[in-house]
Amino acid sequence: MADKTILVVGTYDTKNDELDYMAQRIKAMGGGVLSMDISVLGDPQAPTSVSKHEVAAAAKHSIQEVIDSGDENTAMQIMAKGASELASGLNTQGRIHGVVILGGTMGTDVALDICQALPLGFPKYVVSTVSYSPLIEPQRLSADIQMILWAGGLYGLNSVCKSSLSQAAGAVLGAARAVEPPKQDRPMVGMTSLGSSCLSYMKDLKPELESRGFEVAIFHATGMGGMAFESIAREGGFACVMDLALPELGNLLAGSVVNGGSDRMMNAGAAGIPQIVAPGCLDLIDFAGWQSIPERYQDRPFHAHNRLIKSSGLNAEERRETAREMARRLKSSSTPAHVILTNQGIEEWDRAGGVAHDPDAFAAFCDEMRQQMTDPIVFTELDCHINDRAFVDQVLSVFDGWLEDGTISTKAR
Repeated sequence: MADKTILVVGTYDTKNDELDYMAQRIKAMGGGVLSMDISVLGDPQAPTSVSKHEVAAAAKHSIQEVIDSGDENTAMQIMAKGASELASGLNTQGRIHGVVILGGTMGTDVALDICQALPLGFPKYVVSTVSYSPLIEPQRLSADIQMILWAGGLYGLNSVCKSSLSQAAGAVLGAARAVEPPKQDRPMVGMTSLGSSCLSYMKDLKPELESRGFEVAIFHATGMGGMAFESIAREGGFACVMDLALPELGNLLAGSVVNGGSDRMMNAGAAGIPQIVAPGCLDLIDFAGWQSIPERYQDRPFHAHNRLIKSSGLNAEERRETAREMARRLKSSSTPAHVILTNQGIEEWDRAGGVAHDPDAFAAFCDEMRQQMTDPIVFTELDCHINDRAFVDQVLSVFDGWLEDGTISTKAR
């Protein structure tokens, strides 16, 4: 009896040998396999566990309708919808414990949708000719996706591509055996922050919240962290969010790739999760370390954090725009949102003498925050810095008030 079952997905009409090779490697290591065919025109060499007809039907189409849809892009998006529905259902039924998907650009496009349909903690592996390529929009990457380059295997098996395929087979089965999924035995607070050299409130908030019986998950607000935070919020996985670091919102507005997706700050409110919010580090725009700083930002305060990320300051009008957008998103919330502004600074480097110190631009931001944070948002302004203990105490005061009046549930979700 196999201990874990892996879903193997791909276009079996053109990639049968490669997909069958991965399946055989999984079986040789004691795992089980369910196969899913997402091809459209051709047929596999042998029947798969889930046929292309079942995939199309899950998207409310027949294969002939998929063929007649107009072009291969449209056809594969239909198959992606059906495959995602089926994979999610198989997971809910407990029939699969991991997925491995093979593809070129077309198969990878489908793979990204399938992985986003599966929850955090479910092993997801993609063998692709464009693994981690700039072609892939960051917000399409699910929080814990794993990818490996399908090197030298575009057409047919060889010793080079077997190296990638066998690694993926072993990795997904090993992950399925080793993974410890989120337990959800305590209510969880989702918090955003950056490294403690920039924002330090998490050091004091985490033990305080744990002493109140809550689990605390802290997300690094550098793009992928924000996406993971939003994906859990979207599913209602938090009892409360403390969205206290918002550089991803400013980055989104400025067009930086270091963002948490277009739905940043939208999902908690839509899912009925109360929000405590602060504009931590919303004064900087982040760039990938390998990028050149665009000319329009070159005369700003600048901080090179390391070789992966560097930041320039936002000017007064740009900061006003972030305040307006922050208010717009929070006012769509169906649950309470309490915003805390610390008027002596919102990250460590903006203190007097720091590389991001720009008092005029910060004053403009504070002014706009006062104008925008109106009903139904509750707004508190503190005469302190975000890294001062007074900020932590105010966050806890709001949290405890919501605990007392039942706004925050103490039941695990």
